[in-house]
Amino acid sequence: MKKISFTVTLLLVTLMAQAGGLLTNTNQHISFVRMMARGASHEIDAIYTNPAGVAWMDEGWTLSLNIQSAFQTRNVEASFPLFGTEPKLYKGDAAAPVLPSIYAAYRKDRWAVQGFIGVIGGGGKCSFDSGLPVFDSKVMAGIMAQTGGTVTPDMYTINSAVKGRQYIFGGQFGFSYRFNDHFSGHAGFRMNYFNGNQWGYVEALLNANNQPLIDMRLDCDQSGWGITPILGLNYRYKGLTLAAKYEFKTNLNIENDTKELVDPAGALADFKHGVNTPSDIPAMLAVAAGYEFTPRLRATLEYHYFDDKNAEMAHMEGSEVGKQKALKHGTHEFLAGVEFDINKTFTVSAGAQRTDYGLSDDYQSNTSFSCDSYSVGLGGAINLSSHVKINVGYFWTMYSDYTKNVPAGNPGYNGTTMPGQDIYSRTNKVFGMGIDYKF
Repeated sequence: MKKISFTVTLLLVTLMAQAGGLLTNTNQHISFVRMMARGASHEIDAIYTNPAGVAWMDEGWTLSLNIQSAFQTRNVEASFPLFGTEPKLYKGDAAAPVLPSIYAAYRKDRWAVQGFIGVIGGGGKCSFDSGLPVFDSKVMAGIMAQTGGTVTPDMYTINSAVKGRQYIFGGQFGFSYRFNDHFSGHAGFRMNYFNGNQWGYVEALLNANNQPLIDMRLDCDQSGWGITPILGLNYRYKGLTLAAKYEFKTNLNIENDTKELVDPAGALADFKHGVNTPSDIPAMLAVAAGYEFTPRLRATLEYHYFDDKNAEMAHMEGSEVGKQKALKHGTHEFLAGVEFDINKTFTVSAGAQRTDYGLSDDYQSNTSFSCDSYSVGLGGAINLSSHVKINVGYFWTMYSDYTKNVPAGNPGYNGTTMPGQDIYSRTNKVFGMGIDYKF
């Protein structure tokens, strides 16, 4: 029997942020993990969450080291006529056991200089050890079409696996200045470096003699960089703080360094050596209002907007149009947090976040999907001395399953012309610990 030849598209396996927009991690400090809403902070984490607020920190040097561990699952429950009468579950596991971030700030009189290094996007590895329904369904439909139905699913075995790794490392630097007793401002930038790998294979073998019907393989490293300008404002009056931060869009293209490409059907052109794929980091607006009810009790309300629709992304499957065009709107996030000082040594805190991505069926795919969510964070701080603070936090995310129904027709489910359904689900748990030190 001749080898089956048809198109199977291997797309980018996108690792989503632990908290924040589609491509942005906002959980950069353990204070966020334990409280969520930190946009009105005047402590060391303000370097990321409220950069203009650094102008209100204690004078001198302050340093902070934070370590987080994130564990996620991303599952696809697929229904397709050739899979049989029961849905087929494809499990994906993602882990980032060590996500570090380092902060440093120095304030003198009205001036402050500050810096930050962390993983501001991606942040781990994701593995679908049994492949994904987009590959299996196309292989099975192709075999049926090209053999006239004489080769049935019980006559062959499909083996496939997909793995992805993505990190966007960020190094941020800026200045803050306190104009008077109430206002301060910030100007700075972040250098972003993307490092990733896409690996996968799909093979179909006849059970009778192990003759290959299809064999496709990919091993592709990817890299790129871009700069994010950042502006911030902070207003402080008695116990009230109003703050805003704006991060401009980061133009980011990732370039392929392809180690292996076995592509007899010519379906993996996007992964040829030297090809560039757009992967912009969207512009972000964060505004927050914090209030100190008593010297021991503080609370913050916050809003984030990520302008995803104007950030260039990889194209949708079977189209030259970027995935961002399929979104209904940019990402909206609503956050609230509270912290209470039990005494001079112990602080407890809690917070919550709601994330709405503006998803659509055309945006969602097996290899890159998101789910709207609620997140809850808990934790506290221990002041070991006037110079040393330990932060500990844990947050978990509750996702809403996303169901994508595709009717029969052209193209049908994954281009097979047949009907099908995918149910996307996710889980996320993050634990972190950090130390802040004032000189």
